[in-house]
Amino acid sequence: MAAEAAPATAVPSAAIVLLGTGVVGGAFLKLLNTPAAASLRLVGAANSRRQQTDLARLAERNLREQLRASGAARDDTALLAALDASGAAVRVIVDATASTALATRHAEWLARGYHVVTANKALAGGELPGWRALQSALAHGARYGDSATVGAGLPVLSTLRRLRHCGDALLTLEGVFSGSLSYLFNSYDGSRPFSVLLHEARERGYTEPDPRADLSGEDVARKLLILARNAGFALGCDEVQVEGLVPEALRALDTEAFLARLDELDGPLAARHAEAKARGNVLRFLARLNQRGRARVGLAEVPANHPAARLYGTDNQFALTTTRYHTQPLVIQGPGAGPEVTAQALLGDVLALG
Repeated sequence: MAAEAAPATAVPSAAIVLLGTGVVGGAFLKLLNTPAAASLRLVGAANSRRQQTDLARLAERNLREQLRASGAARDDTALLAALDASGAAVRVIVDATASTALATRHAEWLARGYHVVTANKALAGGELPGWRALQSALAHGARYGDSATVGAGLPVLSTLRRLRHCGDALLTLEGVFSGSLSYLFNSYDGSRPFSVLLHEARERGYTEPDPRADLSGEDVARKLLILARNAGFALGCDEVQVEGLVPEALRALDTEAFLARLDELDGPLAARHAEAKARGNVLRFLARLNQRGRARVGLAEVPANHPAARLYGTDNQFALTTTRYHTQPLVIQGPGAGPEVTAQALLGDVLALG
């Protein structure tokens, strides 16, 4: 992609292999064609089945479409060989997938000297041994760019790590960590059924194709784990209490059957909304962590003057109370969903390696 900015024979400052050419990966490919990425060279790209390592093909604008129809069979060994053959001092694997199988390889790649930049939460927000393996691998000197895993690149992780480096300590954390759930509860006022709003959010691309991926709360729980672990809390997945929004009767259905029964969500949520409204409160899907390491994700009532009650659209919000930000929390807020901002976070992490 960025090979257009320099002869293909020139040694780039950083060489990149991109894993995942879906919505976020596609947005990242577009950014590689901008002047900001002129010092970078894409030397390999792959979807789940096919890959391309030919520089001329990689520089073509229809790379995503090419990979859907042609290309060599997926072979990570060949992709890493392309990185090694680039001659670049900075060799980066960009994981723009949500694959748990790929995430388990991040520590291995780091230990072998490859930098990893990712939007994939499955390692840092997965089982605790995976987190510990990641920390051990980082001791080898390679770097892990994870800005896109929480808040779609909002400066949350970087701020948290900087505070901790300066001797500050996180006391409590609270916020809205999901763009899709933010949109839904910012919009839900009881005048229309929740299922109608959910259909609209899905059509706009705010939710996953199967909205249960958002409604379950598991994605929010992973983000909370990532933040908690970076703050020094060694929490396991089973230590986050998750109250999802999907009734048990709808959890095992295929996607189409679930979508056909969305109206079964309406009654319970309408009742909770009415109860909250009677108390002058609103509903928000919150993540919370206290200083004893107790973590919870789920629907909560908050007063109308609560910071989370004043969000707009798909905004995320992170309120950090620390030993130094004690009287008033440090609040980080902004768009927390979307392929463009997520891809920009990936590019920012890649550029920071140089």
